[in-house]
Amino acid sequence: MTGQNIMKTVVIQAFGGPEVLTVQDIQLAEPGPGQVLVKVMAAGINFMDTGVRRGLGGASALPLTPGAEGAGIVLATGPQVTEFGVGDRVAWHYVPGSYAEQVIAPVSQLVPLPDEIDFATAASLMMQGLTASNLVDKVHAIQPGDVAFVHAAAGGVGLMLTQMIKLRGGKVIGRVSHADKVEAVLAAGADYVVIGRAQNIAGQVMRLTEGPRVNAVYDGTGAEGFADSLEMLDYFGTLALYGPFMNPIPPIDIFSVPRSIKLTYPSVMHYVRDREVLLEKSRQLFAWVSTGKLKTFIGKRYSLDEVQQAHRDIESRNTTGKLIIVP
Repeated sequence: MTGQNIMKTVVIQAFGGPEVLTVQDIQLAEPGPGQVLVKVMAAGINFMDTGVRRGLGGASALPLTPGAEGAGIVLATGPQVTEFGVGDRVAWHYVPGSYAEQVIAPVSQLVPLPDEIDFATAASLMMQGLTASNLVDKVHAIQPGDVAFVHAAAGGVGLMLTQMIKLRGGKVIGRVSHADKVEAVLAAGADYVVIGRAQNIAGQVMRLTEGPRVNAVYDGTGAEGFADSLEMLDYFGTLALYGPFMNPIPPIDIFSVPRSIKLTYPSVMHYVRDREVLLEKSRQLFAWVSTGKLKTFIGKRYSLDEVQQAHRDIESRNTTGKLIIVP
């Protein structure tokens, strides 16, 4: 904090590259009905934040503060708030404006954070953890013996997916872009890892499976591997595309889709639109972490003043694990 009623926050005044991210001192706001003021102890950096910075996807009016995921401590409560009190530890997957020392958060988006889960872990878990949970639970419910292919397996969602597929008894073939990412994916439990660009990998995958195709493909990249993803899917398999700003896929004739496969673009926001589901799935994530069944992989930590470099790093796609900001 820079003063009693002033906080530091990242501000975007114009859409563009990482250089538009500036750190400014702004006046603190007061929480309104159903809201709390939270001291941000850690904020997650997600690829969707770079799209917001560029003005994609119907971004909010300028100026704005990016970031949506984090964890912290309740400092003050607004009227009609009974679920949380001052001093409570909380986490969230979607509260816009989280790249800041403090944020005003609607109670409906917050979940209680157990004492055994540190703030950095929570900030690295909420968005990717709930996304992965949706993909392996609701979108294609992994069954024991299922084989799943995970694009960008060394990323935040990819590492979560790999672990959750294994928890459900499935097998994982992960794809990474560089050899230095293989170790992290194997450590997460992958059975096989293929290295390289997304194109021309269906043949490699079917050699690894010794003929059969895979039951599910999880892809947060888009057009690059779309044709191969379709080719490697078995009968009634699922191609699940995720992520708000992926490369657009080419038009597809639904009547030409082979082997009765399913193509879907699910949203984690729809998955946890019911608060009871949000609470239940968050508790499950925290329980898995506290018992060692699920591990988070924090690739790098940044201060608010390093936010431009953080965005350069995530856009390079050369990072492994989760990037977080510690205000």
